[in-house]
Amino acid sequence: MKVKTSITLSDELIEAIEQYGQPYKNRSDFIEAAIWAFIKQIIRDQQNARDIEIINRNADRLNAEAQDVFRW
Repeated sequence: MKVKTSITLSDELIEAIEQYGQPYKNRSDFIEAAIWAFIKQIIRDQQNARDIEIINRNADRLNAEAQDVFRW
């Protein structure tokens, strides 16, 4: 379901949408695709941050295991 909303955009952004939004049916489709791409990037960034936290939490143990492997 689509919900109609009103937003205010700068002239420069409207010009960029007009220039680069050709593959899309209209401005709304272009803006929706851009927002979805941005939201997906936020989700990836959050997942990456969680992964880095897990790796950092286990870094000492993982490094010790790697050193054991290389000793042989």
